[in-house]
Amino acid sequence: MDEQNEKLLQQFFSDAAQQTIADNGFTERVMSQLPPANVKCFTRIWTACCILIAATLFTLFHGWELLLVQMEVFLRTTMADPPQVSPVMVVLTLFSLLMIGVYEVLSYERVIR
Repeated sequence: MDEQNEKLLQQFFSDAAQQTIADNGFTERVMSQLPPANVKCFTRIWTACCILIAATLFTLFHGWELLLVQMEVFLRTTMADPPQVSPVMVVLTLFSLLMIGVYEVLSYERVIR
């Protein structure tokens, strides 16, 4: 049944792709207003510059020391007073957010291409 549905969908979309709709030049006007393809290169350069600036500032202001102090405070506080939230849940939440971020970056790259 899946193969038959696939064939029907392919036939429907191939027929629809061959149709042209008179839009009085609207499509051409919209396409002419889109940014050129070289903008993609500029966005990547801008992203690289921002990452470089962030890494430089992190290094200049000894960001790793700040992170270590915050982790020490967190661990000392959780040792003195048991947390209401499980550290495993915090790690899983952070990992989930990281995966969502990676997915968004990859999907953004697919859209740009």
